[in-house]
Amino acid sequence: MNIDLRERLPLINRMSSSLKRRGPDGSGEYIKPYTALIHRRLSVIDPEKGKQPMQFGKYTIVYNGEIYNTEELRTELKSFGYEFETHCDTEVILKAYHKWKEKSCEKLNGIFAYAVWDDEEKELFLCRDRIGVKPLYYAEKDGIFAFASRIKTLLLVPEITAEVDEAGLNEIFMLGPAKTIGKAVFRDISELPPACYMTYSSGKKEIKEYWKLEAKTHTENEADTIAHTHFLVKDAIERQLVSDVPLCTFLSGGLDSSIISRVASDRSRKSGSILDTYSVDYVENDKYFKSSLFQPNKDSDFIDMISDYIGSCHHNIVLDNAEVARALIESTHARNLPGFTDVDSSLLLFCRAVKKQHTVALSGECADEIFGGYPWYHNKDILFEETFPWSRSTDVRQSIIKDGLLKNGEEYAHSRYLETVNKTSYLEGESKTERRMREMFRLNLDWFMQTLLVRKDVMSMESSLEVRVPFCDYRIVEYAYNMPWHIKSLDGREKGVLRKAFEDVLPYEITWRKKSPYPKTHNPVYFAEVCKMVQTVLDDTSTPLYEMLNTDKIRELMQNPDALSAPWYGQLMRGPQVLAYIVQIYWWIKDNDVRFV
Repeated sequence: MNIDLRERLPLINRMSSSLKRRGPDGSGEYIKPYTALIHRRLSVIDPEKGKQPMQFGKYTIVYNGEIYNTEELRTELKSFGYEFETHCDTEVILKAYHKWKEKSCEKLNGIFAYAVWDDEEKELFLCRDRIGVKPLYYAEKDGIFAFASRIKTLLLVPEITAEVDEAGLNEIFMLGPAKTIGKAVFRDISELPPACYMTYSSGKKEIKEYWKLEAKTHTENEADTIAHTHFLVKDAIERQLVSDVPLCTFLSGGLDSSIISRVASDRSRKSGSILDTYSVDYVENDKYFKSSLFQPNKDSDFIDMISDYIGSCHHNIVLDNAEVARALIESTHARNLPGFTDVDSSLLLFCRAVKKQHTVALSGECADEIFGGYPWYHNKDILFEETFPWSRSTDVRQSIIKDGLLKNGEEYAHSRYLETVNKTSYLEGESKTERRMREMFRLNLDWFMQTLLVRKDVMSMESSLEVRVPFCDYRIVEYAYNMPWHIKSLDGREKGVLRKAFEDVLPYEITWRKKSPYPKTHNPVYFAEVCKMVQTVLDDTSTPLYEMLNTDKIRELMQNPDALSAPWYGQLMRGPQVLAYIVQIYWWIKDNDVRFV
């Protein structure tokens, strides 16, 4: 199929516009008859000179992300005779590729998704960071190969359709808001997995993994492990504080964000400035808060304590509950899939408020997956169950859809579980518990953590805010994977080694505070607004969703949100969130004109 992309400029412009919120500070195109590279820029490093697409010899790059060992790589490349015209990491990646080709991705420490076009060989190289912090989707159909940071951008291409088959329905109803790595729910679209690169030339693609978790013997004693953990975490945070635009941190009053904010505040003080920190809450949330096993205390009790301790300038963003409900629609549009309900929508509103003053933020995501922070690591009744611990049964999921819609739903979910567990690397002779902890690490890395990372990237970048996640430094991930459980859970506590590593630089109450998840709204105003939105869904007989839902069960949930026998997903996704998820499915279908095949 002969296509001249110069004749598709209106389409190229629409695709560029679809990325504007991810990159509002500039745009660029590289267009040849057979290739079009589009870039939207959020300027963070070297705003004046770092424009893309960037060219060097026969190579042209488009790139999203941040590299945290830029200066080391720049120095190494200079030793080979390379010269640099900018201070940005884009030029370093491009010249690293020129020097080392596909091996260059192994040298990068950061969050990234990038493409390099070789105009002589007519070959495309795509690469994604080890942990999967930055998204990268692609589609190949009818002679077209397209890639983008957003699903929506690919759906603008006429050849790519918004069709969803039975596997896609299983992803939505049996696994969502999680999804299988490599899939994007839509039949025509795939995801480049984390830690992989792809070469594409003459209609042929090849995907290779350049990094994976491997079991290795942990040789350090307890004291050395604590010290090593402190070094790795502190080094990761300090590397991620580099920015030519205003930078802040998210501060919940929990252990992870407090560690990051303490290190960032110390760095700010040395440069003569004061760190800005941000937290999120909801109107009248204290009034309706009820302590539970999963959420034992309010963040607000601890935020002022740590902010005063580190000397930050703190900002508490208080969200309107009805607005959080209404933002379910906008957050679905941003993700292009049903998402994490109010956890998505509240983050979108929060990031939008932070963006008024800052362009870069650091956040404490992923410490729980890496250092064993979740209850399912510690509950022996759950630990050895042959299922996803955050979504232990498909019964709740099957209950909201009509009988027979997904006959193999449980089988589909379990097969995804087994595929993940079977990728786990062990050491010979390990105990049953140590083997299971490696499996749990793998499950959390590939599933729960990916859900949170997609949420954080999509909602922040939709607000034109870059959020960095220091605990996702691959060196920390590798180290923690091979740490014996009795050290990782020192003193019988979740994240025990991390607490011990930073107990001397944080207040005791913060260091040993029981884990509390991302704050959710407890205000009945939110639930009432969601119920109104669900009623709209139930009244609309024109969408395919109408024929899929068990309306009696959904009305029961509207009357009694506590009727679910177990959480839908994670710790807090219960009745109100299941109803919100239905709202998101509805608007996902309408927004993308989804067709089920």
